[in-house]
Amino acid sequence: MGTESVDFCREIETYLCRKNDGHLIRVVGPSFDLVSSWASQGVPLKVAFKGIDRYFERYYRKGPRRRPVKIDFCEADVLDVFDDWKRSTGIVSTAIGLESPQRSLPRHLERVVLRLTAARAGGSLDADFDALIDRVSAELETAKEKSGGVRGEARKALVARLADLDRELLAQARAGLDESARAALARDAEGELAPFRTGMAADAFARAREAAIDRLVRERFKLPIVTLD
Repeated sequence: MGTESVDFCREIETYLCRKNDGHLIRVVGPSFDLVSSWASQGVPLKVAFKGIDRYFERYYRKGPRRRPVKIDFCEADVLDVFDDWKRSTGIVSTAIGLESPQRSLPRHLERVVLRLTAARAGGSLDADFDALIDRVSAELETAKEKSGGVRGEARKALVARLADLDRELLAQARAGLDESARAALARDAEGELAPFRTGMAADAFARAREAAIDRLVRERFKLPIVTLD
């Protein structure tokens, strides 16, 4: 077993201990093999942590916890978040010729408006964002009013506009970062992509790096994903 894989498992064990309020659940035996497989697949630590967080959030919603959570319970969420991360960075893409089911535009727009409002209220977005948020929210509210009946080319145009708004929000967020913050995010993005870099063409890695930075910026400012895949 490689040192990197062992270190990865220890980091996961430490994080799981914190999530379990200090109760130690060892990552050994079959659990160690499971987590080691995440490392061998190239799952970044922060992505694994986010998957663990997702499981705990769902667990807390069920009411008071009765027993500590084993890492095995988090597997599906970790791999789901990893799949999302790979798609967002362009490491994998939807198979050509397969169309995914269309998501509900009204529900998507409602969630985006709510998350923008929550981000501003929570302080993750400062006053510099106010004008842009007001404009984006107004556009989304207008779109929501008519999105239930949007079809064909009109729907494509609306989806394209959502992608434009998403890029505006990310650009505004990036512009607000100082050089040290930008450098730190770039290092984190490159660290996440390190397991996949060998064999990647330079242009593919550059696109994946920018997408990874965008994802980290989005998390930092608690920005919703405005675009609709």
